[in-house]
Amino acid sequence: MPIAHHSTFGPYLIRSWQPGDRAAAVALIAQVLQEYGLTCEPSDSDRDAREVEACYWQIGGEFWVVEADGALVGTAGYRPTERGDRAVELRKMYLLPQARGQGLGRHLLSTLEAAIQQRGFNEIWLETASVLKAAVGLYEASGYEPASGVETARCDRVYRKPLPPASPASTA
Repeated sequence: MPIAHHSTFGPYLIRSWQPGDRAAAVALIAQVLQEYGLTCEPSDSDRDAREVEACYWQIGGEFWVVEADGALVGTAGYRPTERGDRAVELRKMYLLPQARGQGLGRHLLSTLEAAIQQRGFNEIWLETASVLKAAVGLYEASGYEPASGVETARCDRVYRKPLPPASPASTA
């Protein structure tokens, strides 16, 4: 079983994904991708949204959902990757239009980074598409550095962010 996460940001509840969230999370991801003209690949690069237990939980990652009034409005997760030393890949960070422009994405990213750092990981990798201009801006403003090695067909950008070691006080 994964580490349980539960936090809030304004009217939003950020919590660990549960099996009952599967259909809504997959539909949300497909909706956001379609909004930007990107292809959802449920049997390939988006398989992890359907198979959270195997693709996140069983390999030491976490997958979170964002709720507003009991409905999912966002997703985000991370899982270990072989791209670096004690590295994770940030995945599936999507928000529906009604949840954007309020600082939720920035809060979600910083909360994920803190969780990742507390787990002792050294760096975060992510892939994104240039068409996701707000996401690209958020990552660049948050210290993510351009890298190389795109592995997902719809993506054209890779970023990496080294993390300082977690301080002893934050791991207690």
